[in-house]
Amino acid sequence: MSDNEQSVYAKRTKTIHYGSLEESDRWHVERSKDNETDGSGKTDYSQLTSSDYMTLDEDVAKEKAALLEEFERRKKARLIHVSTDDGEVKSALRKLNEPICYFGEGPADRRLRLKELLSALGEKGLPASKPAKEEEKPKSQQKETNESTWYHEGPESLRLARFWIANYSLARAKKRLEDASEKVRQHSATKAGRMVELQKRIQQLAPQCSQVGDTRPITGCSINEDSTLLLTCSLSSLCKVWSVPDCTLKQTLRGHKFNVSDVAFRPGVANDSKSEVAMASCSFDGSVKLWSYDSEESIADINGHVPHRVAKLAFHPSGRFLGTACYDASWRLWDLEQKQEVLHQEGHTKAVHCIAFQVDGSVCVTGGLDGFGRVWDLRTGRCIMFLEGHLSAIYGVDFSPNGYHIASGSQDNSCKIWDLRRRQMVYTIPAHTNLISDVKYQKNGGNFLVTSSYDKTAKIWSDKTWQPLKTLSGHDGRLVGVDISHDSQYIVTASYDRTFKLWAWD
Repeated sequence: MSDNEQSVYAKRTKTIHYGSLEESDRWHVERSKDNETDGSGKTDYSQLTSSDYMTLDEDVAKEKAALLEEFERRKKARLIHVSTDDGEVKSALRKLNEPICYFGEGPADRRLRLKELLSALGEKGLPASKPAKEEEKPKSQQKETNESTWYHEGPESLRLARFWIANYSLARAKKRLEDASEKVRQHSATKAGRMVELQKRIQQLAPQCSQVGDTRPITGCSINEDSTLLLTCSLSSLCKVWSVPDCTLKQTLRGHKFNVSDVAFRPGVANDSKSEVAMASCSFDGSVKLWSYDSEESIADINGHVPHRVAKLAFHPSGRFLGTACYDASWRLWDLEQKQEVLHQEGHTKAVHCIAFQVDGSVCVTGGLDGFGRVWDLRTGRCIMFLEGHLSAIYGVDFSPNGYHIASGSQDNSCKIWDLRRRQMVYTIPAHTNLISDVKYQKNGGNFLVTSSYDKTAKIWSDKTWQPLKTLSGHDGRLVGVDISHDSQYIVTASYDRTFKLWAWD
């Protein structure tokens, strides 16, 4: 065959035989025997039939019907609405007399199983639906019903403390509102002139004194009510009392065995008082010590936090109570007259780092490493506001003297302003280039706010407009604390460079 010739191939058709091969072989054997008997030697293929041909269509039809039924059931299961609440799913399974849980079964698997059961049982198997009246309730009311607050009986000391705080705060709130009414009635030109004068004074702020406070980094600072004393603490476990404004060492408080994290002056205590609690300090090992002006040793110890770190503390405006922020995700309230803990409050998911009291003494605010803040009513124990907005841990909080503005400084480098009346955030200050370690309002007017940061600076911001007024720079290390004197004459900053600086008007 030459290359030019084309080869023609005949396609062989495929023949499909149905039936059992065993029966076919048996038939061939019997047929061959018959042919040998007849002597014809021919095979009659017309006899090659099987009764199985008729049952094939019936089987296919049954399988097709079963598949269609399964598809319909799955489609119906997808359309069935089942609650995502695992408790309701278990209740529905219990109504269907089914096990509410299998070994290794999660909520999603349990919900899918309920759907499968309902699709198989049909409408009759559905559990009774909720009454129309309950379904028409708003989601907020349903949530309150499901997440109701529960209480347990507290000690008698807590009841006494809350009654005392309520009586104390009502009188102060009345006075604060009267002062606010007088400010509103003042002429706008008068108020504007005062703000201009204040801003000019702030621009004149300069370092009055720069003092090496310890051999190790300074961790906190506080100025007393009459602006004559300054209290500092450090990682050397020592606390020191300095005179203002010359920054001369007057007293060294010894007693802590570990790093001291914060200090505070007790309001309403005279400088010449003896054997009276005038100062408080807290440590990384969980110890809290109370000090007097006439002794270098503590006159009382509070050991209820051990072994958890106590990061910050603050005195109630009355001076009777001491609030402590602890790293066991709780904060405590101590009654210095009853000499015991009256409140151990939980609520944060991580360590509580800072605490501050309102000027009336009725509420306090706490900030935690979970990035959230909470405002607590000391008269009822309820959390009346949730501060949600920071992207990282909160390291400083403070109340404005107006009673309703709250400032919070965070690791996200921002300072946020919250309004207690509106229960929401009103402004975000992109304050620093590093985390904010502390925030403080002006105590006798709230006209400005000071923030300290790990970027080695402290900044002053105007109230309401939140514009930057002054940057206090000069430290060689990160700033960990700041405070403002009650007469607004001094601002003190504490730093990891082992120094503190006292800023005053020229």
